[in-house]
Amino acid sequence: MLFSPERHEPLRADAWDEGRAREAIERIVRDTEARFTPEGLWPMHPSDASNPDPQYLLYWGASGVIWALHHLQGRGAARLARDYAPVVPGLIAANRAAMGRPADAGFAAYLMGDTGIRLLEHRLQPSAAIADELARLCCGHLDDPTLELMWGTPGTMLAALFMHERTGEQRWAHIYRDTARRLWSQLEWSEDFGCHFWTQQLYGQRSTYIDAVHGFVATAVPLIHGRHLLDDAEWNAWRDCIANTVQRTADREGAQANWRPRLFPLPDASRPKLVQMCHGAPGFVICLADFPGDTLDELLLAAGETTWQAGPLNKGSNLCHGTGGNGYAFLKLYRRFGDAAWLDRARAFAMHGIAQTEAELAEHGHLRYSLWTGDPGFAIYLWDCIEGTDRFPTLDCFF
Repeated sequence: MLFSPERHEPLRADAWDEGRAREAIERIVRDTEARFTPEGLWPMHPSDASNPDPQYLLYWGASGVIWALHHLQGRGAARLARDYAPVVPGLIAANRAAMGRPADAGFAAYLMGDTGIRLLEHRLQPSAAIADELARLCCGHLDDPTLELMWGTPGTMLAALFMHERTGEQRWAHIYRDTARRLWSQLEWSEDFGCHFWTQQLYGQRSTYIDAVHGFVATAVPLIHGRHLLDDAEWNAWRDCIANTVQRTADREGAQANWRPRLFPLPDASRPKLVQMCHGAPGFVICLADFPGDTLDELLLAAGETTWQAGPLNKGSNLCHGTGGNGYAFLKLYRRFGDAAWLDRARAFAMHGIAQTEAELAEHGHLRYSLWTGDPGFAIYLWDCIEGTDRFPTLDCFF
């Protein structure tokens, strides 16, 4: 078996109900706005942190919540009662302090540091000064050793791509290409697997993640989406490299496929087999669904089948390691292949996730205010299920 059953729960039999999905979105938005205070922003959920002090970053802090609320409003899914733009500039200093970073030095990490907050600021109150600061952050991050999306250069490369898409300015294309070339120079070769990989210096350890947040396949996202900014020879080399690593590292069982979190060390049989966005099959589908050509099609379908057979996660409805994130794999497969069965599966996970959100609200008395690990992110997933769209928040879209 390619997944650990104890990490999942049986899928509820609730039929798709668009009205109930819309009500859930409205409830999440209204509750999130009602819980906001200028001093404390939003309370942390006990599933995210034992410390109730507010957080400010894009991944699970206030900037991610603000992004989610404005994203929902921009898509016509909600109407906000307040403007959060004035709050955003103060999040930079607050986040540096909370993360133990110097107050006077840029902290470029995309999901954890200044870059995501500056992008949000540019979305809500664009200015040349903010764009210049973003460029400084991205250029100054080229030698960061983490080599993954959350903290490292793949995240600032993605930010440069978003800014190029928004402004068309060539400096962002130059930053993007410089980062891609730097990452290419840092690739390593595994004789055991016959493929390329990166070693990440992360959380005080050396790691070889290949997953969809910290690992190899997460870095494929900006490379695939920004391939038009690379010359043909560069993209062809990246295309072959990505396809080979994904194929060589897959674990197969019948019509299913999954991936270990790390290339090395080899997995211990006693360790859980993860099937969630941040580790395992769903994240590979989410990151690779825009890969051109049909080279990976059979593997993507097999990964989707693993995600369906595993069932909803018992860690809630969230995007990073919950039911909503896994459901995005089905939305991706629906858009790539046009088979309505994948949309039906996504909507089945949506209904299950609504029940999970309601149960957590009853237990804790408030929602989970976070983009990647909480209810505002899940509300975006519900809207994508309504529309049949598949753009994963802050990974596929920002502006």
